[in-house]
Amino acid sequence: MLMRTDPFRELDRLTQQLLGTSGTWSRPSPMPMDAYREGDDHVIALDLPGVSPDAIDIDIERNMLTVKAERRPVAQADDVQRELSECPLGVFSRQVVLADTLDTDNSKADYDAGVLTLRVPISECSEPRKIAIGGGAAHKQISG
Repeated sequence: MLMRTDPFRELDRLTQQLLGTSGTWSRPSPMPMDAYREGDDHVIALDLPGVSPDAIDIDIERNMLTVKAERRPVAQADDVQRELSECPLGVFSRQVVLADTLDTDNSKADYDAGVLTLRVPISECSEPRKIAIGGGAAHKQISG
């Protein structure tokens, strides 16, 4: 037997049963995300514990990144009686707007230990460059 004493979780569970929906006030986002720059890549890491790699769909259209994942119940047999169910189940999605300076055609994704890591390189055309000024006696370079 499992026992818990958090009244807000109990209220959330009752709300789910009565309304047939998942409560929102006592649960964190089902797909928490970290985003940072590492060298010449932008990295997006999404926590997806309990999701199999074949249940993850990643789509980039123009500059919109969409990640969809489905978390399925572990035990689906008829004789299984759940005593506690706090892990969110179902289909979750997260959208992120990517900058125009990113090279989305060369994006890479890895999934390890329940963390989906997307690496989107910075486009070479958005890197600063030097432009030479020609002609006459004055020849100098400026930063672009």
